[in-house]
Amino acid sequence: MGAEHTQDWRQGLASALEWWRDAGVETLVDDDPRDWLARPASVPEARAQEAAVAAAPEILPTTLEDFVAWRLGPNAPESGWHAPLIAPSGAATPKLVIFSDMPCSEDSETLMSGATGMLFDRMLAAIGLDRDSVYLGSLAMARPLTGRVPPEQQARLVQLARHHLTLLRPERLLLFGKAAEQLIDAPTEGLDDVNLFGCTTRVVASYHPRFLLERPAAKSEAWKHLLLLTRGSQ
Repeated sequence: MGAEHTQDWRQGLASALEWWRDAGVETLVDDDPRDWLARPASVPEARAQEAAVAAAPEILPTTLEDFVAWRLGPNAPESGWHAPLIAPSGAATPKLVIFSDMPCSEDSETLMSGATGMLFDRMLAAIGLDRDSVYLGSLAMARPLTGRVPPEQQARLVQLARHHLTLLRPERLLLFGKAAEQLIDAPTEGLDDVNLFGCTTRVVASYHPRFLLERPAAKSEAWKHLLLLTRGSQ
């Protein structure tokens, strides 16, 4: 009888496994091992654990090269925007750091390309500079489909851009676009000195070259901004 009972048990188990296989359940739903005997955390404990993780300080790369590589990687806020991430470019010790709000619609590999880039190059030449002597970056590394920085991600992008600028420690900073002005505590009407990036930085906010292509009448005002920046270095 013992043998017969064992055979019935095996047949029952085989039948159960066959049923689950026919139902499509053939693999584990989780690759990681689970401690089934562990006591589940209570709701207050679970919330406390989540709060502790959220409050943990974020450790960002501390060198410019590593930080730029991180900003272009899968953990970048813009990685899910379905748009190319465009790296900053320029001198390691620039005479001027320039940050725009985001890449232009014609940018695919470098910032400030196409017609916007041609005007940008002329603006630099007007103050005795070129791309090799400046550092060019952007608040957002990619261009959103809407052409505007998502409001819910702006604070995060500002935080990362400020870290970027802290690694650069710029003596002079030119900001293009309203969103880029959020990198300083308050919008500036002209030349302003700020202490946000580990040094005293002279900042001028001006019109983005793409705006000047649409509104040529604003070029005279933009020229005044550039003069403020160059005179401020004397």
